[in-house]
Amino acid sequence: MPSGAAAGLARAAYSLLLVLATPLYLLRLVWRSRREPLYRHALGERLGVARRGAPGRLWVHAVSLGETRAAAALVDELRRQRPGVRLLLTHGTATGREAGAALLQPGDAQLWLPYDTPGAVRRFFARQQPAAGVLMETETWPNLLRAARAAGVPIVLANARLSERSLARAERLAPLMRPAAACLDCAFAQTDDDGARLRRAGVRETAVLGNLKFDMAPAPELLERGRRWRATLARPVVLAASTREGEEAALVAAWHVLSAPRPLLLVVPRHPQRFDEVAAVVLNAGLVLERRSAWVDAPPASAHGADVWLGDSLGEMPLYYALADVALLGGSFAPLGGQNLIEAAACGCPVLMGPHTFNFAEAAALALEAGAAERASDLEAAVRRATTLVADGAPRRDAMAAAALAFAHRHRGAAARTATAILGRLPA
Repeated sequence: MPSGAAAGLARAAYSLLLVLATPLYLLRLVWRSRREPLYRHALGERLGVARRGAPGRLWVHAVSLGETRAAAALVDELRRQRPGVRLLLTHGTATGREAGAALLQPGDAQLWLPYDTPGAVRRFFARQQPAAGVLMETETWPNLLRAARAAGVPIVLANARLSERSLARAERLAPLMRPAAACLDCAFAQTDDDGARLRRAGVRETAVLGNLKFDMAPAPELLERGRRWRATLARPVVLAASTREGEEAALVAAWHVLSAPRPLLLVVPRHPQRFDEVAAVVLNAGLVLERRSAWVDAPPASAHGADVWLGDSLGEMPLYYALADVALLGGSFAPLGGQNLIEAAACGCPVLMGPHTFNFAEAAALALEAGAAERASDLEAAVRRATTLVADGAPRRDAMAAAALAFAHRHRGAAARTATAILGRLPA
């Protein structure tokens, strides 16, 4: 453990840097609001200035869309085990807040998470007075956790994960991050390896409860719509799911050289602010593009002849997985750590992933072992394998789809375990 003096100096320097950067932070939110207007909403909440909340709520923080969707399974189980529980939901992104709004019930509240300056987090706890806090996955903010400890608010980290790369980063910043980790009452880790790394990072107590994302149930109406769209197409569909910056250009280049007839390529970028940018990449490559946002319901007849469909909508990933014959896992073909493949498995969509899946290492390993996924050496190899699977590999593709559904079902149960553990730390 770093000395008290070293920890104090590190926290003071960190806090001063954030205070000085606050105007730039607010300007960045306003800039982002040009494309996502929700970022302009309630800017005072980012500084801890919000209406006073009813004390005693259970506070759940899910920074973005993925964490909010995982939190939805936990929220459902919390309400099942303790009917009438009142929640305070906080988020950091517009997509997270939009998804979180659907989880609210009478008596609940929703806010932006305050910026991690000492004053903002003190105001947050003084005005909201939650009974306890649940931070999703990786959200360990030094001033927030210290203020929670000072306010007597127990905090747990749910669905917690920590890669070796993130642990190395935390160890480089040990005077700042180890005291923050020590402020957690417990971390409910996804895997044994995550639990071990969290303890090395300074968390005092851990419990391995599994991955909440296995408990996420795809919306049946979206699955049905995706299958209906697929039935109208005369060619197979390859989905590039949750792609990241740089991947689309490489994908389009690999796609462009495929011999005809090509499958339909469906691209769904990870971040909505990049939809127009990705559309430009496709068009500049000379491919014919159709955008989901231009359709009222089903794809028009003109879309059937396009080279690429752009999935520029929110909340429709189950539709896209149901529409696809196979998916390429975004974020795994560059050293970005990969995206979560559990939702694809729950929708029965086989996955081809690249070499970089360190953010979801155990889920990736389990999916490979179960036969629900395959690994390719690079994006070009994944494109070749995808076209083989959808062209003449129907038995193998069907076996992977069945294995994906079985894999997703086999690992369910983390939501019930996590809800029980959280409620056991709350007053009756």
